[in-house]
Amino acid sequence: MFKRVIIIIAAMLATVWPIAAQTIINGAGATFPYPLISKWSNEYQKTNPGVQINYQAIGSGGGIRQMIEGTVQWGASDAPLTNEQMRTAESARGPIIHIPETLGAVVLAYNIPGVKAALNFDGETTAKIYLGKITKWDDPAIRALNPKVRLPGTRILVAHRADGSGTTYIFADYLSKVSEEWNQKVGKSTSLNWPVGIGGKGNDGVSGIVSRTPGAIGYVELIYALQNEIPFANVKNKDGDFIRPSISGVTEALANAARTLPKDLRFSITNAPGKESYPISSATWLLIYKEQTDYAKGKATAEFMRWAVTEGQKYSVGLDYAPLPQQIQKLNLEKLKQVEYQGKPILE
Repeated sequence: MFKRVIIIIAAMLATVWPIAAQTIINGAGATFPYPLISKWSNEYQKTNPGVQINYQAIGSGGGIRQMIEGTVQWGASDAPLTNEQMRTAESARGPIIHIPETLGAVVLAYNIPGVKAALNFDGETTAKIYLGKITKWDDPAIRALNPKVRLPGTRILVAHRADGSGTTYIFADYLSKVSEEWNQKVGKSTSLNWPVGIGGKGNDGVSGIVSRTPGAIGYVELIYALQNEIPFANVKNKDGDFIRPSISGVTEALANAARTLPKDLRFSITNAPGKESYPISSATWLLIYKEQTDYAKGKATAEFMRWAVTEGQKYSVGLDYAPLPQQIQKLNLEKLKQVEYQGKPILE
């Protein structure tokens, strides 16, 4: 009887003084940085158990859309918002702040029967493949770049993203700089009208198509090619050198392309100058509303981002991302100080 009374009293006290619930911050967007964001979430929650971080890797286009619609607290995108998207977001929910979170490489992965060597590609040849003008692996243009490799006459199957994708934006941004024909006919965006090929959802989807399909080629973030053990190409950079995708090549691209950064931190580092620059490199961004409507969620989101772009950078290299240089980290911290609740900065 006594035990039953104690249980009843404990239950009554729990209804009066409930245990503080976790602050849940929902995010959505790019698949490009998903392995790193997943690692960040796990590590951050170990020392911040009062915060639950949920992230849906639905593609940059989906993340931008959900930010504009106000269905998430934060987003991630491999493509900075366009001016039009910025205006739409501001009229719907207020200004969105861009926070570069890490740097990475988009690679050309392929599945060619009998070929395991790292092929060489240049921009014009890559554009012609994705325009449907080069259709076989033994095409003279590919053979000229790889004279020591015996290439089969296998037909090329082009794989691309089916969803709105920042990885697509990075790839198309690069092609638009190296091929005038691509720039005029296709251009750059998170979603494209593809001349040829089949689509896969996310970096995982494109990686899956390439790994399963003899003759396939696809563009994916570096870690997806490494994890799936898919061969990928060296790419000719602006200085005329064939560069193996690597962390150092991405860091070099940023150093050479972003000496003067725009104040809003929306920038491009594809086809950067520099002998060691890897040409299909990019930053990827965290997105946060400047004006927060929920103090607890806003503060938790801003604090997580502050940790991610400083302490969290130590996890980048192990997942084949390039950590942010100190200059970018400092600029990010200044940006996060602009996040407000009821007109006052949300971070101390």
